[in-house]
Amino acid sequence: MPSTLPPGEGAPTDGALPASALASVGERPFGLYVHVPFCTVRCGYCDFNTYTASELGDTRGASRSTYAQAAIDEIRLARKVTGSRELPVDTVFFGGGTPTLLPADDLAAVVRAIDDEFGLAPDAEVTTESNPDSVTAASLEALRAGGINRISFGMQSAVPEVLRVLDRTHDPARVPTVVGWARAAGFDQVSLDLIYGTPGESLAQWRASVEAALALDPDHISAYSLIVEAGTALARRVGRGELPMPDDDDLADKYELVDALFTDAGLCWYEVSNWARSPAAWCRHNIGYWRGADWWGVGPGAHSHLGGTRWWNVKHPAAYADRLAFGVSPAAAREVLDDETRRVERVLLETRLVTGLSLGSLDGPGRAAVPALVSDGLAELSAADVARTTSAADSPVLVLTRRGRLLADAVVRNLLP
Repeated sequence: MPSTLPPGEGAPTDGALPASALASVGERPFGLYVHVPFCTVRCGYCDFNTYTASELGDTRGASRSTYAQAAIDEIRLARKVTGSRELPVDTVFFGGGTPTLLPADDLAAVVRAIDDEFGLAPDAEVTTESNPDSVTAASLEALRAGGINRISFGMQSAVPEVLRVLDRTHDPARVPTVVGWARAAGFDQVSLDLIYGTPGESLAQWRASVEAALALDPDHISAYSLIVEAGTALARRVGRGELPMPDDDDLADKYELVDALFTDAGLCWYEVSNWARSPAAWCRHNIGYWRGADWWGVGPGAHSHLGGTRWWNVKHPAAYADRLAFGVSPAAAREVLDDETRRVERVLLETRLVTGLSLGSLDGPGRAAVPALVSDGLAELSAADVARTTSAADSPVLVLTRRGRLLADAVVRNLLP
């Protein structure tokens, strides 16, 4: 698989965490990410840790039928590691892969295990990703009855030829149907994922996809620029000259178009690639990532973070299941983040949010770069007096403009010289 894991340092076989990590557990929002690594077809652009049935074959411990139990075993390990402290789960996110390739009852069993071990917060957000061709009206009703209250459909495009380049298998005409089923099933929020910049996609085709998504009146939409990841089938096709590399100017035009259309339709950006009808529809689970909250990542290759310690699981589903079957933590390695690393990551992530970055997170050179970013139209400040940003005692908030969102990486490079 193209996806790789960092080296890190050894992780203990019992999953024990440093005392420094456990000391602050419960002070920040806590979520669980559950990785479901199965796909019917592996999309050519994808470098996630996912597997098709043909790739896994009959490997022991890697079957869909036994996967939910392995995930539940890790949830029980998580409770053991975190101890008896009160730690209600604010968010759960089933990602993948295609989580809805598992039976709805299996996903519901994982939700029950989380509630049994930790307790779900009364207003917990419980999300599953889904492909439009992996659900039925009945399965959506079962998912909702099983405690999942938010669903994100991988629409990607409304144009059949664009979907074919992406190796997506669903019929775009099915998207309105599954959204209707989700509404009828009673999901609190319905989200759609779009991808722009597919080789050969015209601006008119992108507009058609955006307008088709808006016609479904979603609560939330994500729109991601296509990235040609090394080692993927798409990268090989680009390397052979079969497809052109996405053009930066074209990507910028498509981002400006989607932001304008979403804004006109009443969806406001809250993260560079995410828009919602109101703050109540923001994806709280992802907000936790961007704000440095705590989460436990369940599943092969999943990453976790608690109190400044980050770790990641072994990648292969069989190795993952085997470790848990023998009472061993599936963690492959970990790292303890120092204060400077955590500060840098805060700048990297919080700059992407509409709530902005407190200038108190910047060092001297970073603060000195702020006036130029504002004068260049890349960012705005919550305080009118830009000159005051040189004072460490005063920490207004830096928020990207639309142009700044297009050049977010460059902005961050200036803030972290």
